[in-house]
Amino acid sequence: MAGHDNHGHDHHHHHTTNQRALFLAFLLIATFMVVEVVGGLWTNSLALLSDAGHMLGDAAALGLSFLAVRFGARRATPDRTFGYRRFEILAAFVNGLTLLVISIYIIIEAYKRLFAPPEIMSEGMLVIAIVGLVVNVLAAWILMRGERDNLNVRSALLHVFGDLLGSVGAITAALLILIFGWTLADSIASLFVAVLILISGYRVTRDAVHILMEGAPHEVDVVAMQNELLRVDGVNEIHDLHVWSITSNEYAVTCHVLIDETTDDQAVLHDVTNRINRFGAFERSTVQIERAPACCKERTIW
Repeated sequence: MAGHDNHGHDHHHHHTTNQRALFLAFLLIATFMVVEVVGGLWTNSLALLSDAGHMLGDAAALGLSFLAVRFGARRATPDRTFGYRRFEILAAFVNGLTLLVISIYIIIEAYKRLFAPPEIMSEGMLVIAIVGLVVNVLAAWILMRGERDNLNVRSALLHVFGDLLGSVGAITAALLILIFGWTLADSIASLFVAVLILISGYRVTRDAVHILMEGAPHEVDVVAMQNELLRVDGVNEIHDLHVWSITSNEYAVTCHVLIDETTDDQAVLHDVTNRINRFGAFERSTVQIERAPACCKERTIW
């Protein structure tokens, strides 16, 4: 029996950039969130309060994401052989659930206001919404300088992009109220923001759950990989093939390869490893070679 293990050593490469981007964006969003809450209460605008609720989710997401990157940089221990990198996925899962809860709350409140629109201070609402747009553009620019393949950076970007559109909606609603006195625009803008939050929350939660359930990376065709490995000369059977994501951008694969007694195991190991790497940049690949009598020619996948 022969074995092979391949582990990349560059997974800390973007940690510093990600930490800086997440922390700066967190400070920016958290500070303006307080301003928007006060402004929403002052102007009686649900659209602003909705955007503030989204920003609360953003601030929590960014804070958790920052901690995730910090924890992820810690070394592995005998008890946690993969280190703390999976904390990134746990943080993304919490972020997604937070967005889902916020979106449902906003939808309920906006629905109530559709039937009893309150008076809105449109001038103050407009000013705060414009400032919010500028803040979100700056936060998005900061985050785009980070590693966008990272699930937490991507989820944070989704939050901020949702806030960007939410600010546009709030500005539009404020103008409609200011010019035409159409107070329903505030509730409609709130519903618009809620839908954006709901979509973002669903996507982030879905991706996090997929990784936590040890799902294969979406871009890796596991069936095609199985078939490709079975084409290697001397391979009779491929079983216990497992492909999964450790983090949002760190993949692993393990498999058992059954070969004839007369087959060169090192040649098979080399060929199998090369073919595996055609399907993605795997940080860890472990291939176990097993021998069988030369008469056995079954080519079972599992």
